Amino acid sequence: MSGLLKFITCGSVDDGKSTLIGHILYDSKLLYADQEKALELESKAGSRGGKLDYSLLLDGLMAEHEQGITIDVAYRYFTTDKRSFIVADTPGHEEYTRNMAVGASFADLAVILVDASKGVLVQTRRHARISHLMGIKNFVFAVNKMDIIDYDENKFNQIEEQINELVAQIGLENTAIIPLSATEGDNVTHLSADMPWYKGKTLLDFLETVEINDDNADNAFYLPVQRVCRPDRTFRGFQGQCESGKLTIGDEITVLPSGEKAKVKSIYASGKSVGQAIAGQALTVELDKEIDVSRGCVLTRDIKVQIGKTFSSEILWMDDEPLVLNEEYILQVGTNSIVASIEKINYKTDVNSGEKVKVSSLHKNELADCTIKLANISTLAKFKDYQALGSFILVNRVSNMTSACGVIRNIDAINKEDYTFIADNIKIAATLFDEYYYNMRDTKIDKALSKYNGFTIGDTLPLKGKTYNYPDKIDIIALTEKKVITVRQGKINAIIAVNKYIYDEDITPALMDSRGFAINVYDKKSYEKFYDEYLVDKNQADFWNKWVDCTKYRHILFNDNYWII
Repeated sequence: MSGLLKFITCGSVDDGKSTLIGHILYDSKLLYADQEKALELESKAGSRGGKLDYSLLLDGLMAEHEQGITIDVAYRYFTTDKRSFIVADTPGHEEYTRNMAVGASFADLAVILVDASKGVLVQTRRHARISHLMGIKNFVFAVNKMDIIDYDENKFNQIEEQINELVAQIGLENTAIIPLSATEGDNVTHLSADMPWYKGKTLLDFLETVEINDDNADNAFYLPVQRVCRPDRTFRGFQGQCESGKLTIGDEITVLPSGEKAKVKSIYASGKSVGQAIAGQALTVELDKEIDVSRGCVLTRDIKVQIGKTFSSEILWMDDEPLVLNEEYILQVGTNSIVASIEKINYKTDVNSGEKVKVSSLHKNELADCTIKLANISTLAKFKDYQALGSFILVNRVSNMTSACGVIRNIDAINKEDYTFIADNIKIAATLFDEYYYNMRDTKIDKALSKYNGFTIGDTLPLKGKTYNYPDKIDIIALTEKKVITVRQGKINAIIAVNKYIYDEDITPALMDSRGFAINVYDKKSYEKFYDEYLVDKNQADFWNKWVDCTKYRHILFNDNYWII
């Protein structure tokens, strides 16, 4: 029996996607008796003159039944003698393209329907491009409603030429083209007597036998950390899904972005201790020593990713509101959430021709190549190499709606100006010199990024700005990098590792973090307690409310439009 196949049906509105999958379920005897009876009864009140309307098996919403269209993504699980399947029946209407993109994000194969009476339409092209964008590598173009054109081979050949042109334009691989009729069942589960000129497989036969390569089987290991598990003081585990490769007890792993190394002490899968784990499993991993790991970090072995801040990407704009350049969004990549902005639209892709068009804004359902900049350095990968670290969504910070989804194509090398402090091999990114404004234009707090090169030992720091005022004698603790920058008389005196830093209440000046927030410690004992709690509770709001004062050295200015400053 072949492995599980996850696929979607997509295409233009009313191409027969739901009918096709419904017919497969019906012909394969995969329905319960009450489901068959309900289908017969509902079909009598439908639009097919009493004939079975197979789409009713997939369209679950009342609005879908009333309008005869698919709105939401309908997932179905079924099994034949040869294979198990999960199918996502996705909407064809342009208004619900974002729902189609969600369905495509999980699939190994796309069945794209084409109405034989209409040929390849704009939405057909858009869905093919979105499926390719989402990493789908196997495609079936099902030319449906062949009964309407009297099973005409010449008309099918004309549509086949249109499809082949689209395939070449996008650069699709592993494609098949099958003529069929979803309502009559031609070439769905049985070969059609009305199309003797077609010598290929039925759709179901193709789906049962197509080989899907598992790119994760032998690749390097990586696991984006979802949460830190600390049931008691004796155990600290890191939980997430193994996205690629294998992990064995005793393996040395690297934690990104910090670069710290440790060995695997124990592995748990489904609550049970295991000696080895593979891609697809949800794991809890315990390490042999205490290191700084939290949600958004990545446990890796033999993986080639980059630590970056700027990258080029291909995105699908999904928001009703047009894209605004330099507007801040929350970018979610892997398990990490970070503030980001789209700096530049390099070009928009014309859905019909594939032409690269220069534009200054994007509207709903448009595809484009864009340059995105993150607020801080993060672990990134090209989508073609590591899908979980190379795909992302952009979330509107006000409405909390998903504005775009996309994939990373290229990552820019880190420049000196991307770091605030540099000394030998030490590189620290900080935001303590950025300015904060309450923007009257859209009634929210915005940040103006400072432009500077990296500071090193001996450099004088700009300790006074429009929205901050720091003492000229202060220690700055960069918690992520585990480094401390000591400042004396306004100059960097030293940059040392946190494990070599000694807090002496008699000589140590004020302490703040790399964001410019004062830390409420005043003696060695409270400092040690602060840092111990940070290692455990840094993702908890209570920890920051207890230890950090955001207003001692910083404040916020009101401004009509901070971009003009």
